[in-house]
Amino acid sequence: MNNEKNDSKKALQHFIDAHVARIKPLEIAARRAYWQAAVSGDSNMYRKAAEYELKIREIYSNPREFEYVKKIREKQSPEDYILKRQTDILYFRYLQNQIPAKLRQQIVESGNKIEERFSTFRPELNGKKVTDNQILQILKEERNLRLRREAWLAGKQVGRLVADELIRLVRLRNQAARHLGFDNYHQMALRTDEQEPEELDYLFDLLESRSKMPFLQAKNEMDSILAQRYQVNVNELKPWHYEDPFFQETPLVYSVNLDSFYQKQNVEALARVFFQSIGLPVDDILAKSDLYERPGKNPHAFCEDIDKEGDVRILCNLKNNETWMETILHESGHALYDKHINRTLPYLLREQAHIFTTEGIAMLFGRLSRNPFWMQTMLGLSGEQRQKIESDLFRYMRLKQLIFVRWVLVMYHFEKQLYLNPEQNLNTLWWKLVRKYQYLNPPEERNYPHWAAKIHFTIAPCYYHNYLLGEMFASQVHRFIVREIYKGADWRKVVYIGEQKVGNYLKEKIFKVGKLYHWKDMIKQATGYPLKPDDYVDQFFREE
Repeated sequence: MNNEKNDSKKALQHFIDAHVARIKPLEIAARRAYWQAAVSGDSNMYRKAAEYELKIREIYSNPREFEYVKKIREKQSPEDYILKRQTDILYFRYLQNQIPAKLRQQIVESGNKIEERFSTFRPELNGKKVTDNQILQILKEERNLRLRREAWLAGKQVGRLVADELIRLVRLRNQAARHLGFDNYHQMALRTDEQEPEELDYLFDLLESRSKMPFLQAKNEMDSILAQRYQVNVNELKPWHYEDPFFQETPLVYSVNLDSFYQKQNVEALARVFFQSIGLPVDDILAKSDLYERPGKNPHAFCEDIDKEGDVRILCNLKNNETWMETILHESGHALYDKHINRTLPYLLREQAHIFTTEGIAMLFGRLSRNPFWMQTMLGLSGEQRQKIESDLFRYMRLKQLIFVRWVLVMYHFEKQLYLNPEQNLNTLWWKLVRKYQYLNPPEERNYPHWAAKIHFTIAPCYYHNYLLGEMFASQVHRFIVREIYKGADWRKVVYIGEQKVGNYLKEKIFKVGKLYHWKDMIKQATGYPLKPDDYVDQFFREE
């Protein structure tokens, strides 16, 4: 019996080794091609990235290999955990690709076509091409309501360009999911990513109920300030009064202008100094990165682990303002997680425990850009300067999370309904959910695919809820750091600067273990209890 088990283990290890030998060079080539496409806007590189993705999917589409992995997984005993964990990962990857080759090709090509349009499209405002940064700047600073409205609409122009192809892509994804026995792609995406739809529905219903009254109270205060600023009645406020195209960020409604603190700073240099101080230097990461805006370049921000051997990069379009200070802290968090995954782990386990755990680390650092105690040290503010802004900045921190949780509820429920029925009037559905969760008045031009201007529906389908799980994880990790390293200090004043124990804790308990454990087990081991919303709610939903 033991000999039979050993033979089975050897056979599985041989299969995994052979599989990695095929998949690894293709994955590296795909990531390099995607990186070149994103930094240049080169159509040929986008096509090359799509070609590599198809080759990878073809490997995972092999029905004979899938049956082998499926049978092995059903028979495996838990004692050989590392092999079992790799088998679980392979099973879900093979499962998703057991679809006809033509359908697989259509899905890849459609997604690639939309993403290229997003990357290279520049909206037009008053007859001139503008960047996303320029639109955001207008929405932050401009008092002329006509120009604000036009800028807001310009930010949604890409929606009309991609909407029809995006709906076609949704249909294709659903077709693939039904071929595999799922009701729709949304259900399939969650389950193959080790998440349960019922658990998420319950959790988000709980967050909706706990955030509703605090959000309404904060929004009423904010609306009064905005109505006075723009000389309109509160009930006349429209989406372009809120400074962010989707009302997912905080309008600058309090007396403190966050951007003014960073205008004469260098946000890249600040990030370097901060991460060095906690024992997590980013110099090697930033040296390989592409950080500043130029024509043709992807206007957003992301992190890419090219080879799972240490070639980790981030793409940004930095400006010296608070938004990009948060972004470079956020993306550096992703990059540091990837950089410090134990390279002796098997190749298939050299990933984050889950996509939302890396989001959580990114958010943990991103939150610091508006923390007055972090700003005091990093920007050289006096104690008196910090005290003047402290109250407003903590209000900003709270307001940011209240706005964000309501925004994620829009995205989660819209995407769920999108895949349940892509033939419904999606424009109407969008504004129904925006009113329900964000309490925004819709524009006159509501029969327009505003929703399609959100790139995540294309490049990260059924993903957005992970940002909210990430915020919960960030709060849970922060609470652990406060309790164990800072011995119960005020959580708002704990900003990590100069404390290398923080970097060591993150490296040892979260980063290094990669995907060795199921995300639920990793979180319990790293923080002392399973993922739950309590710390997040305590930090941001309660009035101090």
